[in-house]
Amino acid sequence: MGPNCLGVINPHPSVRMNASFSNRMPASGHISFISQSGALCTSVLDFAAERDFGFSKFISVGNKADVDELDLLRYLHQDEDTQVIMIYLEELRRGPEFIREVKEITSGDRPTPVLVIKSGRTVTGARAAASHTGSLAGSEAVYEAIFKQAGILRVDSVEELFNFAAAFAAGKTPLGNKVAIVTNAGGPGIVATDMTVSSGLELARFREETVAALQSHLPSTANLHNPVDVIGDATQDRYERALEAVIKDEGVDGALVILAPPQSMTNALETAKAIVKIDQRTQKPILCCFMGIFDVSAGVKVLQEHGLPVYRFPEHAAKAFGALYRYSSWLNRQKLAQFFLEHDKEGARRILEAALTQNRTFLTEWEGAELLRCYGFQTLPSFVATTQEEAVEYAESLTFPVAMKIVSPQILHKSDAKGVRLHVSSAQEVAEAFDSIVADAKAYNPQAEIVGVLVQKMAPAGEEVILGMTRYPVFGPMLMFGLGGIFVEVFKDVDFRVAPIGRNEARRMIRGIRGYDLLKGVRGRPEADTGVLERYLVSLSNLVLDHPEIKELDMNPVMVHPKGSGATVADVRVILEPLQGS
Repeated sequence: MGPNCLGVINPHPSVRMNASFSNRMPASGHISFISQSGALCTSVLDFAAERDFGFSKFISVGNKADVDELDLLRYLHQDEDTQVIMIYLEELRRGPEFIREVKEITSGDRPTPVLVIKSGRTVTGARAAASHTGSLAGSEAVYEAIFKQAGILRVDSVEELFNFAAAFAAGKTPLGNKVAIVTNAGGPGIVATDMTVSSGLELARFREETVAALQSHLPSTANLHNPVDVIGDATQDRYERALEAVIKDEGVDGALVILAPPQSMTNALETAKAIVKIDQRTQKPILCCFMGIFDVSAGVKVLQEHGLPVYRFPEHAAKAFGALYRYSSWLNRQKLAQFFLEHDKEGARRILEAALTQNRTFLTEWEGAELLRCYGFQTLPSFVATTQEEAVEYAESLTFPVAMKIVSPQILHKSDAKGVRLHVSSAQEVAEAFDSIVADAKAYNPQAEIVGVLVQKMAPAGEEVILGMTRYPVFGPMLMFGLGGIFVEVFKDVDFRVAPIGRNEARRMIRGIRGYDLLKGVRGRPEADTGVLERYLVSLSNLVLDHPEIKELDMNPVMVHPKGSGATVADVRVILEPLQGS
């Protein structure tokens, strides 16, 4: 397919060609594929043909002309023959509009799963940036944020793309993440168990009546607890009774059935028929792994003909089930009432215009705090002292201890210049700290303009987090949340979203970092006030959308106090960029 052209193949009901029994893919015609790479199409079609994988529509857009990926997603969502959409993506040329419309596709009146493989996952380096957010928010973070907000499931390879599509084509999603495993071999059962846990799932804990039912049907050497081992000589009857018992358990959300290379007593064909019988009586998803090739081919064919996803290896089945659960979680995500927030937009505009009028591309920390207060953030009382005497006088008007920080347009990372003193406890210490901060700043950068030293009330104790923003062409403001202070550089435990966001997306950001347990309270530490963080993230989204001249912004650290006590911005950095034509 050449550049600047659109190719559409409609091979419904399938593209089956010389399929061997080594495949494990459905001959379904309800899956559509979009590719931004014409060169990839031949390989994908060959891959599909080898696995007897059917398409409803197969579309290559090359380098795109008048039609782009969003146009095609809209079209396929309206196509009655398309139940799952797969897409190979190299780039997007729309930002918030793409998120808004694809979110409706994946979770609206007719939810359609969208699976994407995105090229260029590795990041060789972030663009030059003056803020923590700018340095961490590479293009990869942009796409991850877009996929999360739109409800798109990302895969790591073409094979995984097909594996997940096969699971979704069956049309069943689990209500929870509790999985039962039925196997005739211990090794594959252990592999499936490990991959189940790493895929965000849990092994279901069977109820007493389930264990009793298993005990009545299985030999004494069988394992009656999850994973259920029906032993290598299992007949189809043993599989059927075991699967029927676990799938009826109210604590089980779905099942993985593994059949290892059969012994003389195991009939793959009849076992497949038994699985189909159970599947037709339940709304819970059942995914199968029939290991081997020719010994299980007849059973594989029966499963495929009845729409059951079947894989060669147990880890593939477990990862596919994990994808089903993630999509189910997206469909059933919590939706809270949005915040009603009022902001002083005019006051914020005056602060920004004053700096730009002076040809400054930054706000002082004091100005940054004033800006944040216009949007409801709690900041600390502070004053920029230009002399030692002013520093002492203001510090004595506060409650000791105080914090002191260098103010210079050439020194954005104050700690690098030894320009920060915390817990300064007396007037004498303030005077000494003023002189040493200025001296260290001049030594760090002799050409730096020293505006003064910020004297600030110390923030109350709390967990340190970071809120930030950097602005991208096409996509607009990219918001960041994560663990703050020095941890943002050490652990890089952050999550991103494209503005605008509301309360629900803010909550998912907060809960999306690995360190969320710290905010919930661990080892006697109090639970942090994450509710105020949700409001702060929405306010930040509003701030940067209202004022496009803000190029980058970091609030680090924000001290999150115990639940109900709010959060305080201890430090802020704002980088500006004049608007074109202004």
